[in-house]
Order: sequence, then C-alpha cells, then structure tokens
Amino acid sequence: MNYSENPDKQYHIQVGRGDVGRYVLLPGDPKRCAKIAKYFDDARLMADSREYVTYTGYLDGVAVSVTSTGIGGPSAAIAMEELVMSGADTFIRVGTCGGMQTEVKSGDIVIASGSIRMEGTSREYAPLEFPAVADIRITNALMESAGELGQEYHVGVVQSKDSFYGQHSPETKPVSYELLNKWEAWKKLGCLASEMESAALFVAGSHLRVRVGACFLVVANQERQKAGLDNPVVHDTDMAVRVAVGALRRLIAKDTEDYKVYTLKELLPQGVGPENL
Repeated sequence: MNYSENPDKQYHIQVGRGDVGRYVLLPGDPKRCAKIAKYFDDARLMADSREYVTYTGYLDGVAVSVTSTGIGGPSAAIAMEELVMSGADTFIRVGTCGGMQTEVKSGDIVIASGSIRMEGTSREYAPLEFPAVADIRITNALMESAGELGQEYHVGVVQSKDSFYGQHSPETKPVSYELLNKWEAWKKLGCLASEMESAALFVAGSHLRVRVGACFLVVANQERQKAGLDNPVVHDTDMAVRVAVGALRRLIAKDTEDYKVYTLKELLPQGVGPENL
C-alpha cells in the first residue's frame, strides 16, 4: 500500500519510476548529496523529503543517483525498499566509521565485506543465522577504485550498531557488561570498524535480490587513542566518495559489456563475413 499523496511517488523518499538510475550511492547526511552529485553529469535535485534527499545525473552516459538515508538501519532500509520499487538495483553505502583495529587509521578507507548484525532492522528481514554480506562484484570494484586512487584501504568485517553512545560511552549504560564484552570479542575476531547501516542494507539487499556494497571514511579510532597512538579526527568524506564513484564506473562498464548486443560481424573471425557462411 502506498500512503503517498502522489501515487506515482514513494511515500518516504518521494521519487518514482524514471526519477532514479539503477545505480545509487547512499550517504547518511542529506547535506552530502549535493557534494556527491557534483561528480555526476547534468545532476538534478529530484526530491527532498524528511531525511531523504535525491539527486540524479549521469556517469559515462548512464543514469545514476544519490539518496541520503539519515542515521541507522530503519531509515536506510526504507530508502532501499523504495528505491528498488523505483527501479534501482545496485547500491553503494558511502559513509563514515570508527576504526577498531590499531592498523586502521584516521583518513583510511574501510570496505565492508560483511557486517556484524548488532542492530535491530535486519532481524525483521532474516533470522540471525543469516549473514550480512556485501556483493562481491561491488566489493571488488571498490578495492580496484581505492587502489587506482592510491588510497590506503582495508577490507573485512565491520560492526553495525543502533546506539552511537552505546559504543562511545558503554560504561554509562545499564547493559555495559554486554556492550564492553562484545566489543572486545569483535576486536579479537578482527572486526575493522564500527558504523550503523551496512548490516541492515546487506540483509535487506539479500531479500530484495539487489547488489549492495559499502565503503567508509575512518573518522577516528578509539582503540588507537587508548593505545596512545596518533589519532586525529578526519571529517572530509571526499575520498570515500571518489572511491565509490570510481567503483560505479567499473560496475557500469562491466554491466554494459555483459549486456552488449553483438552484431554478427563482431562475432565472426576476422576476415570472415556472412557471405562465407
């Protein structure tokens, strides 16, 4: 059921068929959308509703979009559901995270291969036994893009949470015993970073049968701070955006090649024409 006043638009994000491309970048902050859209050709503002701002433009002649999701899994899953209903099928979450391993430094890029489901949204899509895993094609494209840009990056599992302050001041919470113990467990298991959306997006994407990946700017690393290591705070997300845009270009090129319609002349060996058949 569509509760929108305009039946041609999705209720929350206020876009519909023809308003978005099949490829969509998903930042959290609505104010980042205009900055990201500058990497597109002929970008236009399509909708501004609640926490959801959408621009659509072109990369290499193919329609692409950026839609903000706000903070956390519930609003991110709503955006994905409605974008899929509007025709999108490939998503890259581009946001920020806090490092958890001491080798993950401020300003680095973390590319999520999977996510710990320490949030609630994904539980309404799949049993806890089902993993939150990124699409391998997007993950590879993100790695290639970061490498080409000469950017320091890390690939692996991240933690998705619902409470920002449950991470940053767990000792103040009534369930501190659980938060602190699980944090130590995630570190021992090699979890790279903590953020708030990827698990919901990965699991919702599995249900919707769409491709989802994620890359993050490391803002800072509280474990480096605890260890007395250099730990500046970095806010400029431009490199994460450039990595994601580069990945989209690779996906577009590969998809275009996969679906190319070849002529008979292109398929025949050199020097052989239809008249020789």
